[in-house]
Amino acid sequence: MIKGIEIFSTSVSGNESVSGGTAISSVSADTLLKAAGTSVEEVSENLDAMQRFLKDLPGRMVVFAVRAVIAIVLFYIGSKLISLIRKIIKKSMQKAKADVSLQHFLDSLLKVGLYALLLIWIASYFGFETTSLIAVLGSAGVTIALALQGSLSNVTGGVLLLILKPFKVGDYIKEDSKGNEGFVTEIGLFYTKLRTIDEKTVVLPNGTLANTSLTNVNETPRRRLIMSFGISYKADIKKAKQIMKELVEKDARFIKGEKLQIYVESLDESQVTMGLRAIVKNEDYFEVKWDYTEAVKEAFDKEGISIPYPQLDVHFDEASPGGGVKRR
Repeated sequence: MIKGIEIFSTSVSGNESVSGGTAISSVSADTLLKAAGTSVEEVSENLDAMQRFLKDLPGRMVVFAVRAVIAIVLFYIGSKLISLIRKIIKKSMQKAKADVSLQHFLDSLLKVGLYALLLIWIASYFGFETTSLIAVLGSAGVTIALALQGSLSNVTGGVLLLILKPFKVGDYIKEDSKGNEGFVTEIGLFYTKLRTIDEKTVVLPNGTLANTSLTNVNETPRRRLIMSFGISYKADIKKAKQIMKELVEKDARFIKGEKLQIYVESLDESQVTMGLRAIVKNEDYFEVKWDYTEAVKEAFDKEGISIPYPQLDVHFDEASPGGGVKRR
């Protein structure tokens, strides 16, 4: 470029200056292209390729749009087929009288697997190689597995719950880690759902349930009802026992023939605590507990047996000067 400028400056007039300038310009362009590592032919080829791409772009967009619509239709049809397959398998398990917990777990696992196969099939329709896609998904799965160790532990916990069966759908359980309790409504792939007495839904990770102690109230068809009632020190203990016994005998929900225990549990600071132990059916436990508590309160009031509550007695000492006051 510098040489070209020098030659041009030495030629001052005439055609020689024009021809020299033209030659210098062409030499300068070639020099620039060579310096950039690109020839004129390569630039022309790139321009032609760009023109062909822009020319074919509308057609390619139409083809892509058609394939996208077909993929959406295939996904819709596939999702309907997956729902049908799940219904058929669920009915088969119900006819085989499989455990409800196992039905929910296998249904969740089947749903995830079938949708994964559907997405792989749709991707292959767009031209992706299935083997390469599976390899990519496999490596991605390892990465995701390392990142989601907690979630995978929930899956493992769900499998353990189904194998060991510490509880099933419909059981009333109490877990000790957070004190949650309720009826089991679903054992899923990652979580177990409980319905509490006040109709709330508690979602617990399967990994937590598999690694903590819990109480299954419904392991046996019967349950012992243990209750306590406080009466005044002035009340007749034998009369209170008789009232409690008669209320048990009148209620058909108490299982007859089982040992009934009505006793003095403790002598507390302001009351005599009476205890009751009786057997009821699991499904009647809470209703019997609530109804019996109300019945005892009404019967004690009717028979004049007082139930004490915290209170302060003030006594005047007339012998002391000025009528002093003693508090007890």
